[in-house]
Amino acid sequence: MYKSYGSKGTIREVLDAIQRRNLVLPAIQREFGWRPEQICQFFDSLMQGYPFGTFLFWRVEPDKSNNFKWYDFVRNYHEKNNPHCPELGEMPNQALTAVLDGQQRLTALNIGLQGSMAWKLPRAHYRFPQNFPTRCLYLNILAEADEEQGARYQFAFLREDRPRDFSENECWFRVADIRGMQRSADVIRWIGDNSPPDDLSDRALETLSLLQEIVHLKPMITYYEELSQDIEQVLQIFIRMNSGGTFLSYSDLLLSIAVAQWNHLDARKEIHDLVDDLNGIGRGFSFSKDFVLKAGLMLCDVNVVFRVDNFNRANMDILEASWPNVKKVLLLTVKLVDRFGLSRDNLSAANALLPIAYHLYRAGHGDGFLTHTSYRQNREAMRLWLIRSLLKQGTWTGGGVDGVLMALRQAISKNGSADFPIDSVMRVMFGRGKSLGFTDEEIEDLADMRSADRRAFLLLSLLFPFLNLEHHFHVDHIFPRARFSEDDLNAAGIPEGEHRSYREMMDGLPNLQLLEGSKNTEKQTMIPSDWLDKHTGGNPVVRQAYIDRHLLGAIPGGLHEFKDFYEARLKCLEERIREVLGVGPGDSSP
Repeated sequence: MYKSYGSKGTIREVLDAIQRRNLVLPAIQREFGWRPEQICQFFDSLMQGYPFGTFLFWRVEPDKSNNFKWYDFVRNYHEKNNPHCPELGEMPNQALTAVLDGQQRLTALNIGLQGSMAWKLPRAHYRFPQNFPTRCLYLNILAEADEEQGARYQFAFLREDRPRDFSENECWFRVADIRGMQRSADVIRWIGDNSPPDDLSDRALETLSLLQEIVHLKPMITYYEELSQDIEQVLQIFIRMNSGGTFLSYSDLLLSIAVAQWNHLDARKEIHDLVDDLNGIGRGFSFSKDFVLKAGLMLCDVNVVFRVDNFNRANMDILEASWPNVKKVLLLTVKLVDRFGLSRDNLSAANALLPIAYHLYRAGHGDGFLTHTSYRQNREAMRLWLIRSLLKQGTWTGGGVDGVLMALRQAISKNGSADFPIDSVMRVMFGRGKSLGFTDEEIEDLADMRSADRRAFLLLSLLFPFLNLEHHFHVDHIFPRARFSEDDLNAAGIPEGEHRSYREMMDGLPNLQLLEGSKNTEKQTMIPSDWLDKHTGGNPVVRQAYIDRHLLGAIPGGLHEFKDFYEARLKCLEERIREVLGVGPGDSSP
């Protein structure tokens, strides 16, 4: 039953309740999903007086508080190190109020008014801490309304390590500082101390006074309170209230169900920790909760479709009991594909790993599978099938993927602990409209693939299997991109009308190779003939062997020979692709 209240009070009072841990998050929750600009828009809406929305709270009686897990609100969000809600631990015999609807809004307030955000700088490396600068929410109290954007107040997340000088139209106020300004006199004193231009002081005072009123004075929080102590009933309310939210993925709902139904393990922590561990393997991946949840269904032989019905108590009991082995096999699977050269940069469909994971699970393999020579042929069969399925456009997209996964699971299950049944798998996919055969047109497209295509690395690794991909390889331009400037093309005597086609060829597969990271750095802008001489130490036998293995043909000494080199290697690569994929001219069999 609901008990309705008119108002919980002001924003400050609610934030105080969060700080005192009287207002908490239940285990059934969704991850914070707002981007910085959305928080800014949210604060602008508050300042403009737009409706704040009604919250749904759950009153937990003192004798029930120790029956559930509780979490704090994210305060200092860090994309890499602190994206999740921290667990609060045991809170016995304590009356609590848990938030069922309004979690995102309250978290945005918590971050904006008493926290910070840190996200990766564009094009910066994920590994280095300095690439995640801390930013706090600021309000430009001199800004005029932006009619085009519909924003009346200018909020922004700004770095704390950057100075902010006042100017004619900028005076940045750190929003969290308003919490210490409960009286109008505090606002006036700040304006006086920070001296905005005289002709703009009224605007500054008006803007800052409004922020102070919104936080400290206006009763902004209205809510309904659920009184039931039955977790099943609360879960159903949570699903009804949240299933329409734009920032709530369906996996968040399903994770909430798992959290509520696991009896011995903390499902939220187990799944979050596993996602982090998987993403930290090798060169790094970008797996999500969705992948882990679907993998759990796949390995436990239950329906893999993301529906609430498939996350019933019986299935969740199976998943919890199987979790240690599920976790072990997923880690093994990702370690294996890392050795294939895959990473977040080139794995375009995480679901492609699930048939491999299921085979490893059924066969009972451990880490010895990664290196033992007796499994070499089996590993190679998996690698060839996986890369082929990722190269074929549409294999893991569109409708029917869940049906394909379950059909593949059945075929692999029949095979037992024998090697990966690649022939059976290919037949099943063909029968499901996911043929891994390639037409002549598809072969031609592969041979002329662009360097920006995530499949370029995979295709090159398939064509040149002698490369040890346990080392860090880059997709390298044989003839460096820096050599295709207008000046260089003109100097080489290339007609101006052909410059565009040369730059298109520059990024095509015939001008690409896989090169170890250190060698790629060493190569930089050297023309191919000069780099080969240096790389092979001037040894003509070694030089020719490298050329032959990499299908380089006649090495261009300059741009004037590049087109002939490109066209000749294009034909060689097309022949090699047909050979590796087992496709002859006019053949598109599965």
